[in-house]
Amino acid sequence: MNEPWTYSDGGYASGTLAPGRCSSWQNLNCTGGDSATEPYLVSHYQLLAHAAAVEVYKQKYQAAQNGVIGITLVCHWIVSISKANDNRNAALRSLDFMLGWFLDPLTFGDYPHSMRSLVGKRLPKFTKEQSKTVKGSFDFIGLNYYTAFYAADAPQLNAGNKSYLTDSLANLTTQRNGILIGSPAASSWLHVYPRGIRDLLLYTKEKYHNPLIYITENGIDEFNNETLSLEEALIDNHRIEYYHSHLWYLRKAMK
Repeated sequence: MNEPWTYSDGGYASGTLAPGRCSSWQNLNCTGGDSATEPYLVSHYQLLAHAAAVEVYKQKYQAAQNGVIGITLVCHWIVSISKANDNRNAALRSLDFMLGWFLDPLTFGDYPHSMRSLVGKRLPKFTKEQSKTVKGSFDFIGLNYYTAFYAADAPQLNAGNKSYLTDSLANLTTQRNGILIGSPAASSWLHVYPRGIRDLLLYTKEKYHNPLIYITENGIDEFNNETLSLEEALIDNHRIEYYHSHLWYLRKAMK
């Protein structure tokens, strides 16, 4: 699977991707759905489907094909907006609700404690057999990294209606004191933060028992400028710098 988080979040929490479901009270552009429960159910079944496919592959095909099987997860790096403990904890919760949502079950057999605590009964439970099947169901982890956000503690998000979008009690922003976390790309969510690839890799290595990692996606988009000639457009310094800086931090992580 590629980016199960994107499918659950975009398809069932915010309604920005197919099938476009979310809670109507969020006043987003979607019809039908329940952002408090459906994203968690969708991710739960994606994990079970992944584990079942891995089991079949390992039992029937891996020995003959001499292949490897894994899953690709996307995660933004999350930077605490200040040194205050409540904001640092908000950053860690945000990582749990994006990466840990999948990598905790795959590594430890259950969802992160922060999710169990904040989501409660809305978060599905694995049976003992399911937990055993999901745990360790990968030869490698693919990581997709593009950008980073600041996180601030937001306990007020717990009031009123429930949604995956607010369950982590963290407010994610792209700027601090009016200064962007990195230069903007064409996508509104993408700001250039090269150090994040190093921090994400080290975080994953240390928390999740040093899995084999492939960087499966990384890159930047730019605004279309029809006034440029082809020759001018091919002078792609913005993208060259993006890859140069990310590869530099990737090398630091490897060292």
